[in-house]
Amino acid sequence: MIAYDYEFLTKHQMNISQLAIKYSRITIAFWVGIAVTGIIALNSLQYNLFPDVTFPVIVIRAQSQVNTVVETEQQLTIPIELALKDLPGLANIESTTYRQQILVNLSFDTGIDINEAVDNVDKNLKKVSFLTETTWKVIPFNLNESTAVSYVLISESYSLLELANIAKSKVIPAFQDISEVQKVNILGKSEQNLVHFNGKNAVALQIVKTAKGNTLEIVRQVAQITDKLQQQLTDTQLVLAETQAKYIQEATQATIDALVSAIAISVITIFAFLKNWRATLITAIAIPISLLGTFIAMAIAGFNLETLTLLALALVIGIIVDDAIVEVENIIRHLEEGQSPNNAALLATHEIGVTVSVSTLTIVAVFLPIALMGGTLGQFFRPFGLTISVAVLTSLLVARTLSPVLAVYFLKRRNHYQQNKNDSRLINLYRGLLSWSLYHRQQVIAIAIAVSLGGVALIPLIPQGFIPSLDRGEFNILYQTSLPNIKIEKTVDREDRANSSSFGWLKKIAQSPEKILLRRTLKIGTQIEQTVLDFPEVESVYTVAGFRGQANQGKIYVKLKGDRSLKTDAVQENARQALAKIDNVDISVEDIPFVETGRDTPFKIALMGDNLEQLRQTAIAIKQRIELLPSLVDVTFTGETQDIETITRFNSQRVIYLTANLTKDSAIRNVTQQVLEIVEPLLFSGITIDTQGNSARSSKILKEFVITLGIAVLLMLAVLYLPFKRWLEPLVIGLSLPLAIIGSMLALLITQSDFGMISLIGLIFLLGLLDKNGILLMDYANQLRKAGIPRKQALIQTGTIRLRPILMTTASTVLGMLPIALGWGAGAELRQPMAVAIIGGLIASSLLSLIVIPVLYSLLEDRTTNN
Repeated sequence: MIAYDYEFLTKHQMNISQLAIKYSRITIAFWVGIAVTGIIALNSLQYNLFPDVTFPVIVIRAQSQVNTVVETEQQLTIPIELALKDLPGLANIESTTYRQQILVNLSFDTGIDINEAVDNVDKNLKKVSFLTETTWKVIPFNLNESTAVSYVLISESYSLLELANIAKSKVIPAFQDISEVQKVNILGKSEQNLVHFNGKNAVALQIVKTAKGNTLEIVRQVAQITDKLQQQLTDTQLVLAETQAKYIQEATQATIDALVSAIAISVITIFAFLKNWRATLITAIAIPISLLGTFIAMAIAGFNLETLTLLALALVIGIIVDDAIVEVENIIRHLEEGQSPNNAALLATHEIGVTVSVSTLTIVAVFLPIALMGGTLGQFFRPFGLTISVAVLTSLLVARTLSPVLAVYFLKRRNHYQQNKNDSRLINLYRGLLSWSLYHRQQVIAIAIAVSLGGVALIPLIPQGFIPSLDRGEFNILYQTSLPNIKIEKTVDREDRANSSSFGWLKKIAQSPEKILLRRTLKIGTQIEQTVLDFPEVESVYTVAGFRGQANQGKIYVKLKGDRSLKTDAVQENARQALAKIDNVDISVEDIPFVETGRDTPFKIALMGDNLEQLRQTAIAIKQRIELLPSLVDVTFTGETQDIETITRFNSQRVIYLTANLTKDSAIRNVTQQVLEIVEPLLFSGITIDTQGNSARSSKILKEFVITLGIAVLLMLAVLYLPFKRWLEPLVIGLSLPLAIIGSMLALLITQSDFGMISLIGLIFLLGLLDKNGILLMDYANQLRKAGIPRKQALIQTGTIRLRPILMTTASTVLGMLPIALGWGAGAELRQPMAVAIIGGLIASSLLSLIVIPVLYSLLEDRTTNN
């Protein structure tokens, strides 16, 4: 055992723990102040489903008097694309060309100033020399200004025009008084769109929030206003039609429940190990204090309480408990050796102060690269990474200051042998196994390598997903009706034929949305409504014909009952089968998107080339092949039903998009690989293929995560070098990390969880958890060796002393994550893969590293010494 001089430490080894103990009243007052401020900060945080992510988008609408679509493309679209293709921060440029008019969509990188981008677009367009008189309009879009909630006005007594007037005079002014409401759109009153709710004609009101507006708060205020308005409206019903607020509330509440459960289970686990209610109380106090301190930082940073930040807090409970346990358990050990509470606290905090601090800094080193990632992914995960970083730093400060002070006040001397006699059997078993392993190092390393490679070998057997499908109790049905056929090749003489008596009606339909098309779209929508309403699981359907300004497109929002027996994906599959009987319509049954960025199905590929007929023939051939795949449904391509002539371009090339939805349990990366193998032989010369949608996102995110993971490992090793002043210990810890792979992959395989973005975050989280065990073992072993104890004896003694805290922290972390891993509550599909990967990896690595780390340490040190 290491012998420290108490007088020497108090005079010459001043540290933050000693200061906290010396000025205990100030320490307690400081943390009471943090707790009170944290409560205030918590009340200021808003609830949301996901972080606010900005998507800078600019839309250009241009018109010119030309004869055909091809001429419009040559004289209008291509000059505009050439003028804008080199704009700073431009990510993609997509255009749709109609006869005499075009729509250009510019997508910019995140972080671009949208106002400056608008100025640049306008300046560049003014430099273009158009052959004919051209007008254009530049429209900036903030996709965070989305619809928070939609209501419908229904009446048996009033016409749609009268309902629209009621909405304008009484309802809309009341809604617009809400500070976070950007505007209120009215649907169903014009020739542009028609609305149904549960099969009845209606007028709809879309309440659009500001970019920083909170959906839950807006919906709450709108509901209060609606209750008052309903009393004033006679013979008229104001009914909630569509909102994500209920699911947001349920998902955030489920994550909060998981957080509370994690705290409770962790505390119970600690007591089961320590069998000391005073020590358990000290550890338990660290949890809320650390969380309240984190809430202060979250409020300052402008974060929300959303799925990822709440999940970060739930996951970090294990680290908070870990920090507190290591401190308190070490203090108890010194008390059992006969030290006074004050001496025990000083000796214990000095003994492991560097270890605890460095292990926390390695966690920060792991998550800072995530917090500092660029692009959309960076915006999405920045709150997650920063929340974890702040939480563990706060936890470290609590463990180094408040916990020792409370230990001095509450803990008493204990009898060592009475406290630990029940652990002796386990310790003796471990001591014998470790001793054998140190004499058979080559065999142990061979087993460790085999185990790690076995984990890697399991990866192809695990579903390769992106983001899991959620059982939200709601989904969309997007549909598109067919239009009269106009062949691309006949554009030269189309104008003359369209002016004749036989084709004049066709020209009118082709040039602008017509009532006849809109009513036809609504009629088919009514068929879809009635089919879906016959399902016992469906509560309501809300239909908009003329969706996104297109007369032949419609959207149906389907709300399911809360007490249904089927999950959302099962109802969606039943809907697909039933709706397949409806002719002359392209129907897509889709999940509610995480972020509304336009119609972007999970599977999407782009066929690009110059020859439109070849593109179309290729698209038909590919569709016929890939719709036979059991993993794809709702397969379609642009232009399949919309036969009025349009030309779509992507990044200055003509394009046709093939889109599809995935069946249940289908992994996007696996499906994409299958499709690409089918597509390659079908491509004409000059046609290229590009994956988009989730297919492209999953590949891009995987690459970014691999890079981030590499940076995180390098930063972690750099931090580990600081206390040891040599690379041996960081190398041992780095080489021991792959031991977690077998546990994580086996857990994902057994639970059939996706190996995707969410589980990858779990693996990165594991890095920060696993190095702590290695630091605890090697730092103490080095201390023993400096005290003159031989290496083998030091390693065995270190293992037996650190066995209990390592098992304790592992058990509390694993059991605390069980509520998340079991998949309870709304949004469980997002939380579960991360917890499953962490639990599996943590169990495997904690058990194996207790043997492998001492063996690696001795083996590599011998090799280094020999060299």
